[in-house]
Amino acid sequence: MVAVPALSITPPTQPLRGSVELPGSKSITNRALLLAALSQGTSHLTGALKSDDTRYMATALRQMGVGIEEPTATSFVVTGSGALTVPDAPLFLGNAGTAVRFLTAVATYVPGPVVLDGNAHMQKRPVAPLLAALGELGVDVAAPTGCPPVTVQGTGHLAGGQVTIDAGLSSQYVSAMLMAAGRADAPVEVTLQGTGLDARGYVDLTVSAMRAFGASVQQEGAMSWRVQPTRYTATDLRIEPDASAATYLWAAAVLTDGDIDIGLAPEAFSQPDAKAFEEISRFPHMSPEINGSQMQDAVPTLAVLAAFNATPVRFNGIHNLRVKECDRISAVCTELNRIRSGLAREEGDDLIVNSDPALAGQTLPTRIETYADHRIAMSFALAGLRINGITILDPACVGKTYPGYWDALRSLGVSISDAAS
Repeated sequence: MVAVPALSITPPTQPLRGSVELPGSKSITNRALLLAALSQGTSHLTGALKSDDTRYMATALRQMGVGIEEPTATSFVVTGSGALTVPDAPLFLGNAGTAVRFLTAVATYVPGPVVLDGNAHMQKRPVAPLLAALGELGVDVAAPTGCPPVTVQGTGHLAGGQVTIDAGLSSQYVSAMLMAAGRADAPVEVTLQGTGLDARGYVDLTVSAMRAFGASVQQEGAMSWRVQPTRYTATDLRIEPDASAATYLWAAAVLTDGDIDIGLAPEAFSQPDAKAFEEISRFPHMSPEINGSQMQDAVPTLAVLAAFNATPVRFNGIHNLRVKECDRISAVCTELNRIRSGLAREEGDDLIVNSDPALAGQTLPTRIETYADHRIAMSFALAGLRINGITILDPACVGKTYPGYWDALRSLGVSISDAAS
């Protein structure tokens, strides 16, 4: 029998105290890499994240003729000509949703065909709404299954005009269109289909990054943006720490009555997941109903924390979690119930956590399936801070966005041991 990599977590006997240096924001790093690649000149990106997702992005950009150096563990030096070249092989992007969606849109600037693909998980993640929007601007793009692999017949240009996009499944479609529009031949007006946008904060991150690289983006009402064809200018950018990573440490602190310094106050983050701090700080009296639409990547953290809350918590506005690295609503529910039957349930696209403070201190031997999803692994490690017997399978999946996660917990005094079987 082949051994299954696993880590067992022993609940600490004292509050977790200390300081942890967070990795750079994945969301900002991948946006900055792309915009620097579309710029003419050399950009210096510091405080950047080096993880699976950002390496996939950097490798793909190199395949399209962009010069990228990595002088330190937290920096990229990106030299672009303002143009992209035809890659000599398909772009393999693992399960990096940002890389696949963003590069699909900008591949139109390649003067020839580009194939974008990913692993088996990425091949289940939808891109059809983005392809439909690109088609409105005349881009020849196809994905027979509505998911990767995607083939873009690039022309080296993107026509201007108006485009309507359905962002019901992912805000990344909007971000991809906006960043591509910054190099179009004429102004592009991007309008949302529908009446709202989940994870709008990530679109705000995109607009901020675009402006840092010289783009002219105007908000045209609540549901529309107008991007002028100003092109991008190389710049030096300091990338802020990752707010999604911060949520695990904030939760670890309240679960153990500890004090963990991450070097940045919650209100100083520009990323939307920092909004989770408000709910984390209420523990063990979290809100009875939490709308996760604007802090989606923090929902698994909050859900595991809610298992120890004084009263049940319902999470709504989270339907998009079904098309992340895995179906996170189902995964979180399944794994909470693996810890103790009846701890969670699904109602439509809502997740209800039937909180039980008495879980703390119990011995409940549980092997947590992680579904190759970094957020499932990192959030359920928090359960191991209060429950004896928690084992995390496939712990290396945290390398997608936070390769140093296990070392960070160890540095705070958490005992983590190999438990392969």
